[in-house]
Amino acid sequence: QVQLVESGGGLVQAGGSLRLSCAASGRTFSSYAMGWFRQAPGKEREFVAAINWSGTNTYYADSLRGRFTISRASAQNTVYLQMNSLEPEDTAVYYCAARTTYYASRYSHEYAYWGQGTQVTVSS
Repeated sequence: QVQLVESGGGLVQAGGSLRLSCAASGRTFSSYAMGWFRQAPGKEREFVAAINWSGTNTYYADSLRGRFTISRASAQNTVYLQMNSLEPEDTAVYYCAARTTYYASRYSHEYAYWGQGTQVTVSS
């Protein structure tokens, strides 16, 4: 079992930055690919970013590339999402997810474990 706990969400003005953290329990974290997804009110959950088990490969939603950065610190069992130049359209609940394989994916159904989510609100 893997438990994921997100933190770092909050209210920020447009143009600002936030760094989300996802702390994972379990000894096998370092062998799991990790992803971030988000869900805005009335919309489907969408892919944000993903990282493979070693941190050497990262993937982003095309619309977010260049503003968001995913990284991981395996020694701390933590994955991060640095979000810069935030826009009101980035307002959503952000979820961390773990995939029980080395390789990252853009597809939410391929992730076995999910956190409870953290709210990000960007004001205009």
